[in-house]
Order: sequence, then C-alpha cells, then structure tokens
Amino acid sequence: MPIRIPDALPATQALEGENIFVMTEYRAIHQDIRPLRVLILNLMPTKIATETQIMRKLSNTPLQIEVELLRTQSHDSKNVSAQHLETFYRTFREVEHEHFDGLIITGAPVEQLDFTDVDYWPELERIMDWSTTNVHSTLHICWGAQAGLFHHYGIQKHELPAKLSGVYEHQLVKRQSPLVRGFDDRFFAVHSRYTEVREEDVASHPDLEILATSKVAGLYIVKSVDSRQFFVFGHPEYDADTLKLEYERDLARGIDPDIPVNYFPDDDPTREPLNTWCSQAQLLYTNWLNYYVYQTTPYDIRKVGRNARAMAGLV
Repeated sequence: MPIRIPDALPATQALEGENIFVMTEYRAIHQDIRPLRVLILNLMPTKIATETQIMRKLSNTPLQIEVELLRTQSHDSKNVSAQHLETFYRTFREVEHEHFDGLIITGAPVEQLDFTDVDYWPELERIMDWSTTNVHSTLHICWGAQAGLFHHYGIQKHELPAKLSGVYEHQLVKRQSPLVRGFDDRFFAVHSRYTEVREEDVASHPDLEILATSKVAGLYIVKSVDSRQFFVFGHPEYDADTLKLEYERDLARGIDPDIPVNYFPDDDPTREPLNTWCSQAQLLYTNWLNYYVYQTTPYDIRKVGRNARAMAGLV
C-alpha cells in the first residue's frame, strides 16, 4: 500500500526512484477509505534526509498513511531553506486542534544541553502534552526518547564519557511484545549520541517496561505499560552511510571522533559500510504502525486520544 505525501516534497522523487509506491494527493482523496494520519515532528538539522529516511520506513507497510511534517516555531533551522519549511511543514499552532493516529518525534543534536536550556523546550513540552489527548500513539527517537521520558516520567539523562557511535548487538527483554515480533533474539541497531538513560531508572518505574537492550550501548526500546508511548534510543531510520557522513563531518570540525563501532569493514573508514540493521528497523516501524496504531486507533479521527484505555490489552 502507498504512502501519501505532498507531490512536490523532495522525498517523493527519491522514494519513487526506489520503486516505492507513493500516492498523489489527488488519487488519495478519491478513495473511500481513511488513511492513517501520522505527524512527524522533525527536530533534526538534516531535515530533508530525515524526512526521506523515516518515510521510507513508513511506506514499506500494507497501510495507507497520510504524512504531515511539523516544525518548531521557536527555533530557526539553519540547514534547510525557509521555502522548504514554509511549503511542507506546519507549526503546532496550525495542528493543535487536530487529531492524529501517530506521532513521531525525532532526535536532535542538543543532547549535551540540559533539557530546559534547549531554546524550543517549552514548545516541545506543549506538543508532548497535546499528544496525550490528540494522538493515539507516539514514537520517540534518540534524543526525542530522552526528552519524552524526562517530560512524561521525570527520568533524567546522563552524559557518557565519550560519544556512543556505531552498530551494536542487542538482546530482546520482552520477546512476546508485538513491537518486536519477528526480531531475531540478537539483532543489530545504530546508536549515535553523547548521553544515555540508565536502565535501572526505567526498570524502577511502574509505568514503563523495557523491550530490548545492549550490553554495550544500553537501553534500546522502552514502552509505556498502556502502549501509547514508545521510546527508541537509537536511530533505526539511518541509511547505510549516515554514520559515515557524521564521522566525516566531525573530522572536518576537528573533533577527532572515534571510528564508529562495528561499522566500517575492518574498521577502515575508506571502505564502504554495510547496512546490518535495516531489517529490524523496518520491523520496528511496521509493527508500531500495525499493532499500536492501525489496529487500535478509532475510525472516527475526532475520537483519537479519547479512548486511551483501549490499548491496555496490547503487551
């Protein structure tokens, strides 16, 4: 089934070039079905790359999805044109009276700041509060996961001795959860961050449960017991070359970064990396959309957020 996005969005051409079914807006409005409404709050500076990466994952499902992009109004993005933002993004003021089946909150390169020192933190708090009444299920990614846990549950992040960057082996903690259905017992996932949320802090909270961890990288997937909030501490959306681009960017800035772990063949940055996390990453998005959005969201979009208890039966 297709993903519905604006015809002129840069991601449209890229996805069509990969033979991904992208439906035009005209064709979508002439169908007698309701697509899932998914809102992406894109906090990454590389907005076009992140849009394309996440939409690639959303598109590879048997569901029709109407994607909308959200930006913070209290922060000026320097790495994308104002025209792109004005054309394809909406502000919270424009969507706050609407309802969505799903919300994705991306990561952001602000981990080393205290949450309250981030210039758009008050706006992000309003969006996260709004999501509890106007969104059926929310998926938080990397710093977005740390921010969500802090805002909703008061769990603090902690600075790491050095940047965690690479592809790490993970283990399932709750293998019966539909979110990780189809995952291997051991699987690989990408991390790229300077901070962490400690496993013991999450394990001690009665409203949260851990689904997957890594002995080296720590927490990977956490969810709320009521199955409305999901927190992923890696970057399942990353392309094969994203860590490489980050590594080269840091080198150019004189940061002298460590070579990403388990990424370049033989740890040789001159060789092309292999994507060893794509299958689990796709399952993560597909399972979230299927089990925690599509199968439980109300058909009447106006009722989204009113029946939070309806999801309690999903583990």
